[in-house]
Amino acid sequence: MDFDMRAFAADLCRFPSTAGREAAAADFVEDRLDDLGFETYAWDADPDLLADHPSFPDDLDEADVAGRRSVGGVLELGGASEDDVVSDATPAVVLNGHIDVVPAEPAEWSSDPFEPAWGTEDGDAEGDDGDAESDTLTARGAADMKSGVAACAGAALDVRESVAAGELDLPAGGLRVVVEAVAGEEDGGYGAATAALANPYPFERDAAIVAEPTELRPVVATEGSLMARLELTGRSAHAATPWRGEDVLPRFEAIREAFMDLETERGESVTHPLYTEFPVPWPVVCGTVDAGSWASTVPASLTAEFRIGVAPGETVDEVAAAFRERLDAVVAEDPWLREHPPTFERFSVQFEASEVAVDEPIVEAARAGLVEAGLPNPEPTGATYGADSRHYVAAGIPTVLLGPGTVTEAHYPDETIAWNEVEKGRAAIAAAVGRFAERYSEPSAAK
Repeated sequence: MDFDMRAFAADLCRFPSTAGREAAAADFVEDRLDDLGFETYAWDADPDLLADHPSFPDDLDEADVAGRRSVGGVLELGGASEDDVVSDATPAVVLNGHIDVVPAEPAEWSSDPFEPAWGTEDGDAEGDDGDAESDTLTARGAADMKSGVAACAGAALDVRESVAAGELDLPAGGLRVVVEAVAGEEDGGYGAATAALANPYPFERDAAIVAEPTELRPVVATEGSLMARLELTGRSAHAATPWRGEDVLPRFEAIREAFMDLETERGESVTHPLYTEFPVPWPVVCGTVDAGSWASTVPASLTAEFRIGVAPGETVDEVAAAFRERLDAVVAEDPWLREHPPTFERFSVQFEASEVAVDEPIVEAARAGLVEAGLPNPEPTGATYGADSRHYVAAGIPTVLLGPGTVTEAHYPDETIAWNEVEKGRAAIAAAVGRFAERYSEPSAAK
């Protein structure tokens, strides 16, 4: 069966695979990979397994993970003779992408976010089957990261063709290439965490490439994040006599200002060589605020939710302690807060930071693959977002991020990716797998 990468990506984008609705998209990928000759494996998120994981709440149950299905497809590419077949010693490379997407607000889009639209970089429509080099694909998930999943599948098939043509020097025991489409990356990595903790395959995995939209630049460090909820209690009063109440808003502003000061201090004191290009390396964002109950009443309650960056080398616990300490300092200066202390508790999922060495074989293979594909070979960098790579790194599987598209399109209205970059990503990932395999074909290489 021929692989139409454009059709695969567009069809995948038609699934509104938001949190808990990934199963249909996973089934679609499984069917396509099966048709293409992959041996497929599917798994659902395991609430018992994830409840003990630091990224997830400890009260997960079956309802929390319903519909969160992931799938992997394996190509077993044999050795040079009948005696040289894939075995437990055969190197395995995982090409990973997530199939969940964030919600889309149709009113903010130029077209239906789940009806893929082909166009050109100058904005002209190309129709459903456009084929110009300047084509773009617009849909929720086009950049983040269903086109990356398509590029992984295409790359794996290209490796298979290279082996069949005798163009790739495989290890004596052959090579395994795994294409994964996982659920729940946007809210903690349900699929990847389950796969990292309970290997769904009957073999070990040696390295992974996660095709996040990195603009085809290798990313070796990802930032963690603390998700914390602040709750303040004041005292209500009629707006005509506000002096009788205790307004939570000025207190919230004092706490927020203290947190932003700490953001600035951490940007200067917590350093990392891969994050010098970012104006704010460890961002602090108050994403939601809910205060008061009536316009004519002094607000007596406030709930605010923060996302706080965690640097590679730090833990979520350490950063949480630093912000609690700064909150305590604000409380100590306010008599009302001393008597009515706010709460500052984690909620939802937590992302631990992650990093692999730039001289890891999979990182070197990714850089060599870029060169082989005729693309620039930039120095590895870090990202201020979290990714599923951290789950594999924590499981001892060296992982690099490398994929088409840009994160600036992620979660945006009219999310768009340039299709020629998807083609380049496919070529670079395929070449990276080949270079990684060649390391194992050298006489001195050992698994």
